[in-house]
Amino acid sequence: MSVHPIAAGPPRREPLLAPSLLASDLANIQATAETLAGAEADWLHFDVMDGCFVPNISFGLPILEALKPHAKQPIDVHLMIEEPQNYLAAFRDAGATNLTVHYEACPHLHRVVQQIKALGCVAGVALNPATPAGLLVDIAADLDYVLVMSVNPGFGGQAFIPHTLQKVAELKDLLLDAGSPALIGVDGGVDDRNAAALVQAGADVLIAGSFVFKASAGPVATLAALRQQLRQAGEERAAA
Repeated sequence: MSVHPIAAGPPRREPLLAPSLLASDLANIQATAETLAGAEADWLHFDVMDGCFVPNISFGLPILEALKPHAKQPIDVHLMIEEPQNYLAAFRDAGATNLTVHYEACPHLHRVVQQIKALGCVAGVALNPATPAGLLVDIAADLDYVLVMSVNPGFGGQAFIPHTLQKVAELKDLLLDAGSPALIGVDGGVDDRNAAALVQAGADVLIAGSFVFKASAGPVATLAALRQQLRQAGEERAAA
């Protein structure tokens, strides 16, 4: 299994949109996946929490296995857990396309990234809000993906931390200096008020939960409207 072309290929002109399933109707996750199959969703973001690394517990392997047959997009698994290296193969086998571990949970991060790559998955590293982007300088060239947390991980519906914009820009410079093809994702409080600014700062992947699934218009229309907003913002920047 090779690295997914979305992460391994040349830079995209448009950002990827990744609805976060944690904010969806969890009693109908099959219906959610089927609804999103025809929506402006490039990845399905799947949060795994263990109640130790973060103060919450979410879904795990059995739910991912149940979701996989109904998912048309790659499944982006975000492991907010301690000792993630012990579970990488199990999550790959259950359906993960991308595996993202936290810098703060991996004292031997290079080894864990190599494990993910050996499994044929997109290798991602997440940074908590208080973790500086510069700490990735020695591993940047090995990464496929960096996930910048724009809220403290563990719960959905939190307010976006404004400093994230500066952090994304700093990370973009670091990756360019390292010659790294890694995509930059942002997770937490992403909505139509900050999405365009995040993309301008250097974000390639926008993860949105409550904004997508709690909207009165529904997830399909909300994602379509966000896509259109980002296209318009991109056209305006290109014309400026």
